[in-house]
Amino acid sequence: MARGDADLPEREGMEFDVVIVGAGPAGLSAAIRIKQLAAEKGEDISVVVLEKGSEVGAHILSGAVIDPKGLDRLIPDWRERGAPLTTQVTEDRFLVLGPAGDVRLPNFLMPPLMNNHGNYIGSLGLVVRWLGEQAAELGVEIYPGFSVNEVLYDEAGAVVGVATADMGIGRDGVPKDSFQRGMELRGKYTLLAEGARGSLTKTLIAKLDLARDAEPQKYGIGLKELWEVRPELHKPGLVQHSFGWPLDGKTGGGSFLYHYGKNLVSVGFVVHLNYDNPYLSPYDEFQRFKTHPTIRPVFEGGRRISYGARALTEGGWQSIPKLAFPGGALVGCAAGFMNVPRIKGSHNAVLSGIDAAEAIVEALGAGRSHDVLASYETAVRSGDIARDLKRVRNVKPLWSRFGTVLGVGLGGLDMWLRTLLFGWSPLGTLRHGKADYGSLTRARESTPIAYPKADGVLTFDKLTNVAFSATNHEEDQPVHLRLTDPSIPIEVNLPEYAEPAQRYCPAGVYEVVRNDDGDARFQINAQNCVHCKTCDIKDPSRNITWVCPEGGGGPNYAEM
Repeated sequence: MARGDADLPEREGMEFDVVIVGAGPAGLSAAIRIKQLAAEKGEDISVVVLEKGSEVGAHILSGAVIDPKGLDRLIPDWRERGAPLTTQVTEDRFLVLGPAGDVRLPNFLMPPLMNNHGNYIGSLGLVVRWLGEQAAELGVEIYPGFSVNEVLYDEAGAVVGVATADMGIGRDGVPKDSFQRGMELRGKYTLLAEGARGSLTKTLIAKLDLARDAEPQKYGIGLKELWEVRPELHKPGLVQHSFGWPLDGKTGGGSFLYHYGKNLVSVGFVVHLNYDNPYLSPYDEFQRFKTHPTIRPVFEGGRRISYGARALTEGGWQSIPKLAFPGGALVGCAAGFMNVPRIKGSHNAVLSGIDAAEAIVEALGAGRSHDVLASYETAVRSGDIARDLKRVRNVKPLWSRFGTVLGVGLGGLDMWLRTLLFGWSPLGTLRHGKADYGSLTRARESTPIAYPKADGVLTFDKLTNVAFSATNHEEDQPVHLRLTDPSIPIEVNLPEYAEPAQRYCPAGVYEVVRNDDGDARFQINAQNCVHCKTCDIKDPSRNITWVCPEGGGGPNYAEM
C-alpha cells in the first residue's frame, strides 16, 4: 500500500533568486540573460535550472530550421563562439503531393515570411547543449535528471518555487531501498519552460485560470527521423516542405526534408491533432509518406540514425494564455509561441526567455519578489513575438475550417494581406473552436485505414523505431500515464472510438489485448513512452493524464 506524504521525511530545501523548470531554448536563454544583466550591474543573482532529461538536450526534438533572431539578440557572437549551426539555407522548395506525383509551388507565390533565407539547418538538441555550456560558464546551476512534480504556493497563492519528485518508489507505490525524498527549490521568481503540454504548466494554467480569455490551445504531433544519405543525394542547405498525400483533404498536416551537416537529412511529418477519423495513425502516415515517389529516392541506400516524436503547440496568437502570474511566468512553448506555417518556435522561445529575464532583473533590482511580472507580459504582446504570431494567426483556423486545398490558399492570402496592408486583414482574428480531444467522430461513422506493413528498410514498425529514440525508464516505478477511470478505455473508448490511443500514440504504449475468450483489456507499456504528450491531448474521454516519471527517464535524443 502506498504511503502518504505524512509518512515520509520532510523535504530539504534550497533557496535561489530564480528557479527555472526546463533546460530548453527558453529556459536556458532566460538563465543566460539574467546572468548577463547581473554581470553588467555587478550583482550576483542565483539561478537554477531543473531538467527531467538525463542530460541537457536529451528531450529536445525539432526539425530544425532555426531563425537566428533570438540567438543574435542573446549572444551576438554565437557564430564565433562555435555554436553548432553551420548549414545556412540555400534553397526553399514547397510541394503539393498527390498519390503518384507532386506539384512545386512557385516561390514568388509564397508570403515573404515563408522565405528561409538567412536561417540555419541543424540539431536543436545540439544547440541546446551548447546553450547549457554557455549558461554554466556564467554560473547558472543546472541539474539534469530531476523531474519536477509540484508547484509550491504561499498563503496568498503566489508561486514560491517547485518540488522535485521522490525517487525510488516502486510500481506498487511503496518506497524501495533506493528511495530518495524530493527537494524543494524556492525562488523569488519561477519560470516554467517545460515545452508543449508541460505537466506543471497544464495544472498551473487550470489552477490560476490563466486561459480564461484565450482560445483553446491547439496541437499537432511531430514525428521525425534522422537519416544519413548517400553523398550524391545530399544537397546541403535544401529546405523542402510539402503537404497533401498521404493525408486526405480535410486532415491538416505536412512534411519536411532538411539537408544539413555531413550527409544528414531530417525527415519529419506533422499531423494536426484536430483530425476526426479515430482510425488514423500519425505514425503510419509518416511511414507511408516516405514511400512517395518524390521522397523515396532520397533515402535509397541510406540509413536511419534516430527517431522521435513530440507534441507541438499550434494555437498561435489567439491561444496564448495569461503569461505572468504572482511569482513567475510561462516561457517558450509552454506558453505556445510556435509559428505554425513556418514550423518554427525556437526563435520565439529564446526571445521569450530574454523578455522574462529582463523583467525579473528589473523586479529584483527594485526589491520585489513573488509579484506579477507585468512588464514581461507587455514585452511579449507588443514585441517581436507578437509581430511574428499576429500575421499568421488565421492560418490554423482557416486550414481546420476549409481543409487543405482551400484552407491553405486562404491562409496564404491572409498572410499576404497582412504583409501588404501593415498587419490588417478583413478576416480579423478567427476562433479555433473546440479543443482537439473533441474532434473525433464515432468509429461507426468512420472509415478504417489499412496501412502497409513496414519493410524494415525505408519504413519501420513502432517498436523498432522506438529503439532508435534511446528511450529508457526504470521499470519498477509507478506508471506515469494515469487513468482517471481505468474502465473507460474498454467500456467507452473501444466501442465508441475503436480506442484511438493504440493508433495516436507514436511509441506503442497503448494496446488493446484480447484473451482466448475474446475479452479485451487495456495495456499500458509505459517503458516505451517518448514523452510526446499526445495521449494527454487527444484522448476523447480526457481520461489520460501524463505526469513526469522518475528523472532521467524517457528518450535520449543524441542529435535531434
